[in-house]
Amino acid sequence: MVGYPSHEFWTPESWIPVSKPWKPLDYSSVSPYLLVSRGEEVRGFLRSAFGAVPLRWIERPDGSLMHGEVRVDDSVIMLGEVEGGGVPTPTHIHIYVPDVDEAFQRALDAGAESVQLPRRQDDPDRRAAVCGPSGHTWWIATRVEAES
Repeated sequence: MVGYPSHEFWTPESWIPVSKPWKPLDYSSVSPYLLVSRGEEVRGFLRSAFGAVPLRWIERPDGSLMHGEVRVDDSVIMLGEVEGGGVPTPTHIHIYVPDVDEAFQRALDAGAESVQLPRRQDDPDRRAAVCGPSGHTWWIATRVEAES
């Protein structure tokens, strides 16, 4: 929800209005938080593949990423680098884009590996998948048919 009228919000705990914003107005209520091995590489991939815009980038004293945020269209993706030889937690992320074929190619050009070529299955979307830096699978889709 963008542009909250009169800054009245409803909290799920109480379902009563509260008088101040409880989150940034341009953030959705849910954002994925990805644990990655190389934050700069992931940020570059997201910029090249999906047009991500950096919002915040906080580094630790050793230069590794403590916390980062990028915006892709109407969503914020949060990132943090694992510490002490930790292993990233690969996950699957679904993203809608205006042109799945173009975004799929940009992702490959940015270093991702193909998981599924763009195709239409039994739903209204044309979808592809790539594996990006740190092992996250990005499901890329474009709605090609209105739902009935």
